[in-house]
Amino acid sequence: MKINYCDALVIGGGLAGLRAAVAAQKKGLSTVVLSLVPVKRSHSAAAQGGMQASLGNSKMSDGDNEDLHFADTVKGSDWGCDQEVARMFVHTAPKAIRELASWGVPWTRVRAGTREAVINAKKTTITEDEDRHGLITSRDFGGTKKWRTCYTADATGHTMLFGVANEALRHDVDIRDRKEALSIIHEDGRCYGAVVRDLITGELEAYVAKGTCIATGGYGRVFKQTTNAVICEGTGQAIALETGIATLGNMEAVQFHPTPIVPSGILLTEGCRGDGGILRDVDGHRFMPDYEPEKKELASRDVVSRRMIEHIRNGKGVPSPYGYHVWLDISILGREHIEKNLRDVQEICQIFNGIDPADEGPKGWAPVLPMQHYSMGGIRTKPTGESQNLKGLFACGEAACWDMHGFNRLGGNSVSETVVAGMIIGNYFADFCLENDVTIPTATIQKFLDEQDKYLDEILSYNGSESIFKIKNRMKELMDEKVGIFRDGPHLEEAVEELKELLVKTKQITVKSKERAGNPELEEAYRVPKMLKVALCVAKGARDRTESRGAHYREDYLKRDDVNWLNRTLTSWPNSDALEPEITYEPLDIMKMEMPPAFRGYGAKGMIIENELSAKRQAQVDEITEKMQAEGKDRHEIQDALMPFELPMNYKERNERAGDK
Repeated sequence: MKINYCDALVIGGGLAGLRAAVAAQKKGLSTVVLSLVPVKRSHSAAAQGGMQASLGNSKMSDGDNEDLHFADTVKGSDWGCDQEVARMFVHTAPKAIRELASWGVPWTRVRAGTREAVINAKKTTITEDEDRHGLITSRDFGGTKKWRTCYTADATGHTMLFGVANEALRHDVDIRDRKEALSIIHEDGRCYGAVVRDLITGELEAYVAKGTCIATGGYGRVFKQTTNAVICEGTGQAIALETGIATLGNMEAVQFHPTPIVPSGILLTEGCRGDGGILRDVDGHRFMPDYEPEKKELASRDVVSRRMIEHIRNGKGVPSPYGYHVWLDISILGREHIEKNLRDVQEICQIFNGIDPADEGPKGWAPVLPMQHYSMGGIRTKPTGESQNLKGLFACGEAACWDMHGFNRLGGNSVSETVVAGMIIGNYFADFCLENDVTIPTATIQKFLDEQDKYLDEILSYNGSESIFKIKNRMKELMDEKVGIFRDGPHLEEAVEELKELLVKTKQITVKSKERAGNPELEEAYRVPKMLKVALCVAKGARDRTESRGAHYREDYLKRDDVNWLNRTLTSWPNSDALEPEITYEPLDIMKMEMPPAFRGYGAKGMIIENELSAKRQAQVDEITEKMQAEGKDRHEIQDALMPFELPMNYKERNERAGDK
């Protein structure tokens, strides 16, 4: 039996995990990070467009602040988010981006003087003030009132990941890659680490810690068409689920990005549209203004994705060997802009499709189609990042349902969440580790190791006729076909039933090689059942939620129902032999909201079943606001009166902005 002891264990080596590890290590804790891949190859590196933070530096972001960022985030979530967490996030984001600058992230900066930009498909001249020269600049993204997305050309995730990884190494965080967590070690409702498999040797070992933080990213690979890396299979959520204690939140809330390129599915950043790119149909017609005359291509991602598919359904898609798609035209931005700010996009188009998006006219248009992109759901946590049910288990980033995204996230808010949640939750996580000790008996650790050892032997002994690869591929097809952008009851019911059948079949396979090490088929054999459990949480949650909210769109229940469905879905798997999760719900309290539910600003009005408490709470908010404004109180004091929130360290201190209070 091999046991590794540490104070703080972080599972996942992307931006969120590394930033949480830095927080723990800086408080004097021995911190270990486990990663499937070398951390600088984590999926965080794929983020292109930028990180949202209300700096208000550039001309088009002048006057931006936490209140506007908060309102955009809540509307973007379709009132599904935890507003306290959203406040924690927007308040800390400016601090996070400046911290990253001090760690070497080369943010694109404001340059004084005039420059040309494309806004609403028209060239516009923007004049930047001299006193803002050299400050961090920002670009436009969907669903925001101000240009708030800070960036480094279109390689933002890459530069951020290298900056945070280097900081972790500078603080001597113990990073161990090619390690895969198979199960959570827990006793008496308390988490003590994980059973881990070395992907090189196949050896099982235990990592025992005072606290454990899961930051393994999303579960996009349960779908066939996704922008996610191959390692984003939801196993972090699955091992929490398999404890039978921890719950997952809002697993049916899955975002589809409008502009992955066809057929590879590689993402073309929202920065393409944020910088002025437009969507065209088979006739070359710019169609988004027909559907969303105000926001056009920069409506929220869930809205743009649905409008694209709707337009294709209306016979305006472009036929191809891979099905129908539409065109993304960024040639109107000009070659100079593309080769400076969208270089990665240009290279993707050139390498994977043989086109240069800087070429004028149709020959430069890129074929795009909405595909799965982001998981709003994850391990349900408190605002501190700790599981609501399993003490000592924390989660942050896309692996968590913290829950600042609700049922749809804004572009740029996820990259921002990784480091912001890493800062906030990392400090709460570190404090837990400082205040608690490891009290689990060695015999209990051995029991968990033996269980996984026996399970691997069991898999190798299967002698059935099914193929784990065919099971996995059918799951992916099923999720695309029946749990995609447009959903309805009959198809969701079919998906749930067939996913259960596939879960049964995972024990009717044969793994040809009986080796423990270097055996990809064995790895699929223990991963796919976990993926199927995650997929069942998504499909069953979607089947049971009879409304449309954010990215969850039911064609048989078109309205957002604030009377019956203003709640958070919680899934658990208390019976290990069960074929589907149990579902309960956590209500959102309108009377505690700073911003009660209202019209989101997209599509037709009247598509909400309104809760009478919304108007009642809005009247309270208006009364408090008007009274305090008359007393000369500032926006910070008013906000605190409406909905107080807490932050660790000195993160609650007010942010400074050029020309603002």
